[in-house]
Amino acid sequence: MKTQHSEAHFEDAKKWFPGGVNSPVRAFRSVGGTPLFMKAGDGCYITDADDNRYIDFCCSWGPLILGHNHADVRKSIIEAVNKGTSFGAPTVQENELASLILEHHRYLEKLRFVSSGTEAVMSALRLARGFTGRDKVIKFEGCYHGHSDALLVKAGSGLATSGRSDSAGVPEAFAQETIVLPLNDREAVAAAVARYKGEIACIVIEPIPANNGLLLQDKAFLSYLREVCTQEGILLFFDEVISGFRVGFEGAAGHYGISPDLITFGKIIGGGMPVGAYGGSKEIMGHIAPEGAVYQAGTLSGNPVAMCAGAAQLKACLVPGFYEELEQRTQDFVNRIRQHAEAKKYPFKVFSLASIFWLAFTDADRISAAHHIQAERMQHFKVFFHALLEKGIYMGPSGYEVGFVSAAHSPEILAEAASVFCEALDVVFADQMVSL
Repeated sequence: MKTQHSEAHFEDAKKWFPGGVNSPVRAFRSVGGTPLFMKAGDGCYITDADDNRYIDFCCSWGPLILGHNHADVRKSIIEAVNKGTSFGAPTVQENELASLILEHHRYLEKLRFVSSGTEAVMSALRLARGFTGRDKVIKFEGCYHGHSDALLVKAGSGLATSGRSDSAGVPEAFAQETIVLPLNDREAVAAAVARYKGEIACIVIEPIPANNGLLLQDKAFLSYLREVCTQEGILLFFDEVISGFRVGFEGAAGHYGISPDLITFGKIIGGGMPVGAYGGSKEIMGHIAPEGAVYQAGTLSGNPVAMCAGAAQLKACLVPGFYEELEQRTQDFVNRIRQHAEAKKYPFKVFSLASIFWLAFTDADRISAAHHIQAERMQHFKVFFHALLEKGIYMGPSGYEVGFVSAAHSPEILAEAASVFCEALDVVFADQMVSL
């Protein structure tokens, strides 16, 4: 695999950007080597600066559910750009995307578009505090909600303690308003709610945690959160930036049949363009300016190019059978890899839901909390990752990241890819030299 051009581009990038990247997850720090600079994408393939072509399971970290350079999405973007890229005024494109979402999502009545998932979560958190008149927030270890100050925290000691800053530059006073609990732990939730009774604005959770592995939760736990929130006047906040429109058009809320008070979106609703959104009932959303006292604004919110791209993509997602077929393809793909690992007795599992999958070097049949992940086994992902690259498969460069299957991944391509995954596993476990 040639990497000369990517290496040269990276040396240039390090002159201009911290660490040579504009998002730390793009750096290859956890897997080693030089980040690959991509120059083109088509269907399920991406091509780097050295003309290496890969079957892509990163899919821009989730937004490209139709694959790269989809004809309908590309056409909608070109038509929008031909009319102007930004106006700072209302456009009918905002109405069209909002109506497309709201008419097919029973848990939402109103939306507000923003420009990223982080911005959506930050804004929804402010809304939760403004609506309830409370300051504290419960979040869960292993759930990522963007890089806003209040949620960039890690767990303190005990079951119901305030968080501590997980990043330099975040005042501890901000983090002290955030209570960090372990996932799938009712006792921890009950203890926190009792200790901070009347002070908690919302409980925020990725209902399908997919930023720190795929930490699948019991529906019973999510239902318990709904019950607690209803009893205590706390808002239940589903962060569906990843799961929204990925596991179904109604996301995790529809998958589990649970109605949250607030939902945030991103990724898929922009068709590959920068976007975010948050929504809820008319009553709650009525507290946002200009109707209410909770202020939030954005120059590029509801950008017409992003709105058109998102509408084109979501229309394709609404075609009957779209999600069912995508899930079946994903299951066939991961089952091939599972069968190989089981036959070879490798300590390796593939966890999946809908078209999301996570590769884990573990003996566990389930991992539902961040502290169950064996960090020392991430070293084996490094070998696995580079073995995949050499054989033409691109994944996110971290063993904690999930993979995505798009509609552009045909059954034939997925069968080919599964064979490569199996070969890469054999490289990792060659002659049983790996000690696990």
